[in-house]
Amino acid sequence: MKKIETRAGRMKRKVRNRMRSISKRVVAIATASRPKGPEGEAERKKQYRELLSYSRQVLNDAKRVIAEVEEMPTRKKKRLDGLVEHLAEMAGRVRQVVKQTKARVFDGITQLPGKIVSLFEPHSEIIRKGKASKPAEFGKLVQVQEAGNQIITHYDVFDQRPSGHELLLRAVETHERVLGRLPRLATADAGYYSQAREQAVEQKGVKWVAAPNRNTKSAERKKKEH
Repeated sequence: MKKIETRAGRMKRKVRNRMRSISKRVVAIATASRPKGPEGEAERKKQYRELLSYSRQVLNDAKRVIAEVEEMPTRKKKRLDGLVEHLAEMAGRVRQVVKQTKARVFDGITQLPGKIVSLFEPHSEIIRKGKASKPAEFGKLVQVQEAGNQIITHYDVFDQRPSGHELLLRAVETHERVLGRLPRLATADAGYYSQAREQAVEQKGVKWVAAPNRNTKSAERKKKEH
């Protein structure tokens, strides 16, 4: 909005910068998230209400700026088209985040259609890692296949995160298609393990399949994996 204001020369109402107020609320939310119990929860919700209030004010400013540009002379408006288009796009994303935040914080709803986890990379997803040091990451799941000597033979970037169980057999089939033969050994991390998929890979002709089974108690299985 500030860029539009600068390039337009003058707006009917000055665009207010609310970054300082919003930053304070973000810090306050982080601080309020530390104490457990009803008091901490109440303070956290209070800070979220204030943050959402500021966010709505920003959205109202964006709506006003876009409407004002629409009323400008054609030549002047044309110079601002790119900025206005970007502002409208970002405002739409912020509205979605406001909707998500209200549902998550005040209603306990975490799954919503069109969920956004990054305003600047809206295609990103939450990738659960299950590690204490890194419970979640954000982005897209990438699968990289390697042959001998760590030569990359294929990679995939998934629009929606698939189950690793589904990928083991597909990876072997891709290897066969790219290199013209099956691998003697297929290895993958524990997320790929599935007894049915492992058997399917073995039946296809792969001699050794190594995908750890986290839940096994079988001594024979543990010996095979090591």
